[in-house]
Amino acid sequence: MRRLILMLVLMAGPVFAVQPDEVLSDAGLEARARAISVGLRCPVCQGETIDDSNAPISRDLRLAVRERLVAGDTDAQVIGYIVARYGEFVLFDPPARGINLILWLAGPAMLLAGAGVAFATLRRRGSEAAALSEADKARLDEILKS
Repeated sequence: MRRLILMLVLMAGPVFAVQPDEVLSDAGLEARARAISVGLRCPVCQGETIDDSNAPISRDLRLAVRERLVAGDTDAQVIGYIVARYGEFVLFDPPARGINLILWLAGPAMLLAGAGVAFATLRRRGSEAAALSEADKARLDEILKS
């Protein structure tokens, strides 16, 4: 039974929420629409692309992308249209400028800060361990001679 379920899952492959009535007859435009949709986040689901989401807003976004492509817009113009309407939140990879720059720099900054704290902590422990009192040194010598 487990093998059957595993085979079914592996054979299913990726499943998209794109409905047959949304697919463009021109294969080139449809490929462009899919490529654009991969970079757009569903405003409701937030963790899914608009191609993967079944939310009504994602359907509206998919249709808007296809409408703009049929109208003759470039990929950048289509993305610009969607961003102007819904904001940069819908981009999975927002540009590193303005307020987004804080998000882009926060990860590396936290990594450097953590590395600095770890280095300082380890250095302090090393210097504390090396500083033995005279009584401790005498006791250590006595133990080592035994």
